[in-house]
Amino acid sequence: MQTLTDRMSEDMRLRGFARTTQLAYRGAVVRLAAHFARLPDTLDTLTEAELRAFFVELVTTRHVSRSTLIVYRTGIRFLYEVTLQRTWPVFDLVRPAKRHVLPVVLSTDEVRALLASVQDLRARMALIAIYSCGLRVSEGVSLHTRDIDSVRMLVHVRAGKGGRDRYVPLPQRTLELLRVYWRTAAPRPRFGLPRGPWLFANRAATGPLQATSLQKTFAAVVRRSALTKHASIHTLRHSYATHLLECGVHLRAIQELLGHKSPATTAVYTHITPQVTSVLQRTLNALMAPL
Repeated sequence: MQTLTDRMSEDMRLRGFARTTQLAYRGAVVRLAAHFARLPDTLDTLTEAELRAFFVELVTTRHVSRSTLIVYRTGIRFLYEVTLQRTWPVFDLVRPAKRHVLPVVLSTDEVRALLASVQDLRARMALIAIYSCGLRVSEGVSLHTRDIDSVRMLVHVRAGKGGRDRYVPLPQRTLELLRVYWRTAAPRPRFGLPRGPWLFANRAATGPLQATSLQKTFAAVVRRSALTKHASIHTLRHSYATHLLECGVHLRAIQELLGHKSPATTAVYTHITPQVTSVLQRTLNALMAPL
C-alpha cells in the first residue's frame, strides 16, 4: 500500500521538482513529524492548531532564518495542500519578512589563495570550474564531459535553477587545467570498466561528486585560512559576478551568465563593490563641479 510520504514524493516528481527541492521538502516533513514524535506517514492526523503551534515555535522560540522558515512552509504546505488536498489558512499567515542581505564577496587574491590551498585535486578543479564559470555548486558537480565545448569555448549548464539550461563562457586557463585534471587526477572506475559521463566523479567513479562533500572540503579550507569573512562555495559565485561587474561587464550580461530569472536578483551586486561606487563618486563629482 502506498504511504503518505510515497504519495508526496510521487506528487513532487509529477510536478517536475528538482531532486534537491524534493529532498528539502521531505526533510521539512520529517522534522515536523519528529517535533510531534510521530511517523511522517501519520501526519494526516495532525490538526491545523498543532501546525500553527509548530510554526509559532519556529518563529518565536527557535528563531529560524527566513530561508529555513520558507523551506518549512513550502514543504509542509505541499504535503497538506497538494497531497492531502487540505487548504488551511495557517500557511498564508506564515510570511517571513524579507531581508536585503548583501552577499559576502572575496577579492581575486582571496579566491586565488583559497583555491590554491585545496589539496584534493578533484575538489580544487571543481571549485575552479564553479568560480570561473559562475556556477551553483549543484551545477558544478553535475557537469558531464560533453558539457565542455572546447571549440566554441562554452560550458553547457543543464537544468539549472528552475530547470533552465544556459551557456557560459569557458576561460582558456580553465580548459587547460581541466585537461590536466582529466589526464592525471580524474577518478577512474575499477576493473577496466568504461568511464562514466561525469566530469567530477566520486572516488569510485560510480556517480557524480556529492555537493555536500565538496562543501565540507571548502569549509575546511576556509577554517584553516586567515580569512575572516564567512565564505561558502556560493561565495565564489557572488565573487565571480562582482569581479565581472568591476571589469565593466554589463549587468544584463551577468544576469544571463548567472541564470537569474529577474534582473532584481542580479542588481544586488551594484551595491557591494568599491570599484563601482568609486566610479559613481567620480561621476557625481564631475557633475557637481561646475555648480
